[in-house]
Amino acid sequence: MKGIVWGSAVLIAASPIQGQVTQTQDVKSPYPSMAPIEQYRMPRDAEIALARTAAPASISGDAAVLVLGQKNYETAVQGKNGFVCLVGRAWTGPLSNPEFWNPKNRSPACLNPPAARSVLPFYLKEAGMVLAGYSKTQIDDGIKSALAKKELGAPESGAMTYMLSKEAYLTDRGGHNLAHLMFELPSIDAAAWGADLTDSPIFSASFAPVPMIEFNVPMGQWSDGTDVSAPHKH
Repeated sequence: MKGIVWGSAVLIAASPIQGQVTQTQDVKSPYPSMAPIEQYRMPRDAEIALARTAAPASISGDAAVLVLGQKNYETAVQGKNGFVCLVGRAWTGPLSNPEFWNPKNRSPACLNPPAARSVLPFYLKEAGMVLAGYSKTQIDDGIKSALAKKELGAPESGAMTYMLSKEAYLTDRGGHNLAHLMFELPSIDAAAWGADLTDSPIFSASFAPVPMIEFNVPMGQWSDGTDVSAPHKH
């Protein structure tokens, strides 16, 4: 399960991005560099619909919806309840993810109001740098600079994210998907949640250098209420 969250395993043209720098190669990764930008894009209406599948309709139906634009995510639908839904890509997550550049990743997520205020800025910071053609090293430097300027920081109390989409593709590993909730906290020892231990259902993801740890809790049903063990078409 540790490889099945949108960061740890929540675009301009097929030609290289204008001004794109050379990507740092990672020989240990199956995706050592960014794919052509169009491979990360999807039709706008389809992206809105997929984003809403992250949470039950009672939540996502009144949520704001973001879609990937030319320079960053942009608001496609105004919300009413403070939640924000979007389709994350592999690069809206930890830089340590070996599938960071995986163009197949589609990770619908609905952030609650505290997460929308304090976690979403990190996702947007990464997305903006990726779309500007930054390498992983430059993205890391950019995040550190934003932290120093207080543009990014620890998540608010109560921050959490729904990732219950039956249609998600989170990783190349296993069944490619996992219905789960993510709880974002300021950095603490994962053992405080009993995470990452033998037979523990909870696993963690560090977002260093951001002072944030994410606890992922698998769930038994998808956002449409169906059981995760029931067969379905992806």
